[in-house]
Amino acid sequence: MYGQNHAQYADSIRAAHAIPELSYAVVNGSKTLEINASGLHSIDLTDVASLNDRFHIGSNTKAMIAFIIAKYVEKGKLKWTSKFFDLFPDLKKTSKPEYYAITLEKLLSHQARIQPFQGENDPAVPNFTGTHQEKRNQFGKFVLTLNPAEIETDHKYVYSNAGYTLATMMVEKVSGKSWEKLVDEVFNKDLKLDVKLSWPENVKAKDTWGHSFENNKLSPVPSNTDYHLDYTEPAGDINIKLTDYIKFVQLNIQGLQGQDNYLKASTYRFIHKGIEGYSLGWFNSYENNQDFSTHSGTAGTYYTIASIDRKKFIGYIIFTNSFNEATVNGVRLLMRKLKKDYGS
Repeated sequence: MYGQNHAQYADSIRAAHAIPELSYAVVNGSKTLEINASGLHSIDLTDVASLNDRFHIGSNTKAMIAFIIAKYVEKGKLKWTSKFFDLFPDLKKTSKPEYYAITLEKLLSHQARIQPFQGENDPAVPNFTGTHQEKRNQFGKFVLTLNPAEIETDHKYVYSNAGYTLATMMVEKVSGKSWEKLVDEVFNKDLKLDVKLSWPENVKAKDTWGHSFENNKLSPVPSNTDYHLDYTEPAGDINIKLTDYIKFVQLNIQGLQGQDNYLKASTYRFIHKGIEGYSLGWFNSYENNQDFSTHSGTAGTYYTIASIDRKKFIGYIIFTNSFNEATVNGVRLLMRKLKKDYGS
């Protein structure tokens, strides 16, 4: 309906805001209404954007880990009200008493007062050793020795990447599988998507380069750069093609429409709308008399956003491979235009 006009508008936004590559899609529960990719893999390359390109989605990973956990709740292995220390009683003696009552849903909705670990003013973390899972468990034990974060008066939550590590420890414990294995099992094997961890491989293969913003300019970042997510990978370290992420968003839209699929419709309702402010992996927001599930994600070199109109059952997704104020402003303008034209 609007595809051609929006593609031109998106590309003009991309150029005006110096975004190397921008891909977007508008979808409903059963089809892609429009999709487009424009720009280049890197400001230093001539490789042209395509719909096969992969993007690091940062904190949009949170909705995907909540989705995995929801499956184990449906299987009866966990409850949303399961207490963390019922699964890890041996950690209680070194943890602050304020954390004793934390539950799975409190962790996933950022209401457990866990320190944020968002990359700014984080407490110094010891050097942990072992497998990724063993290091995450040591990190989780360490996090629970820290003083609780203060909840801001205008929110009922403190956004915490570390809280998602603790929630992940719970599903790892009851499943007997690592987060890495669970991601592969649920998304790649069960749902036939192509989900990978860490940054898109751009050194050994042609794909997107994330761009950091330093000294007032964008710099392409090779995928072999160590970027220290400090054991909070389950909160933000997945990369995916837009076409596969669309399928994930469509499962959520179908669920919100009352259809059972990989999860039950009642589970999707709780994931998206069960908790005020921030539900489970999605901001539960109300704007312009509409209700939306929305989330953005960045680890400093890509910027992605997804927004689901829960009244019209339309999903809006924008992926970019840069992160700075100009990128965020450009994405905001495109999102506003798409929502306006589709009546959201």
